[in-house]
Amino acid sequence: MTSPIPIDKFYTLSNGLRIHYTEVGQPSAQRPSILCLHGGGPGASGYSNFKKNLPHFAAHGYHAVAPDFLGFGLSDKPGDIDYTSTLHVEAMHELLRAKNVAAVVPIGNSLGGSVALELTLKYPQWVSHLILMAPGGLADPKTFWGTTDGGVALAKFAREQPRDEKSFREVLALLVHDAADITDELVAERHPIALQQHARVFTSVSIQPTWQHLHEIACPVLCFWGFYDRFLPVSQALLLPQQVAHAKVVISSRAGHWYMLEQAMDFNREVVDFLSLKE
Repeated sequence: MTSPIPIDKFYTLSNGLRIHYTEVGQPSAQRPSILCLHGGGPGASGYSNFKKNLPHFAAHGYHAVAPDFLGFGLSDKPGDIDYTSTLHVEAMHELLRAKNVAAVVPIGNSLGGSVALELTLKYPQWVSHLILMAPGGLADPKTFWGTTDGGVALAKFAREQPRDEKSFREVLALLVHDAADITDELVAERHPIALQQHARVFTSVSIQPTWQHLHEIACPVLCFWGFYDRFLPVSQALLLPQQVAHAKVVISSRAGHWYMLEQAMDFNREVVDFLSLKE
């Protein structure tokens, strides 16, 4: 079977599982590496979530890695493990340490945002800047997850595991403000991967209570949120400047849950400007 996304590189973790990642540029002692962490929607991958951003980072001299979490993309998808945020944090840490990355900028969307927050709190000296897009981990999921259209739809999709493309498109449509962003190309990249995912990828998800430790984050933080996000309430964006000493929040009336894809040019420009402030 041909791959739905470009095949780039693989790394075998110490636990024996293999992860796939897309990479641009080379690690540098002068600049931190960018670690792009995708969300937890069906069929997600590093490439699909960041294909509009990676070339821009490379053009500005950055080394960037967009891995597929275990259970996603072209990475291994065992059915006998728990897909916790900590599993992903340690896999990302191991991968970039193997590449001799001395400093990192996590960029995390949704589930990837939870992973980015946990990684930042666990390895604060390693993280120079933190960038988030509608991240999990700013509030206890029990307080809101069952109240949003996207959260309800994703839970239903994970529970019933429909295999038809129509049901898949209906879930994806909730991720964006403009349905035109759900192109045939996007569906072709994600649907075949979704069909390979074990139910545990979604049903065993758990994240650490990073919302209790936001005040401990010392590095600069940039956060993006789409005003029309139907997965995580945009009101959560205000939690960051309340608790983080150096935080900037960008909210757009032209985006939903996928700011980096829906508003790619604005996102790319803001990220490079943000990273340039302390260089």
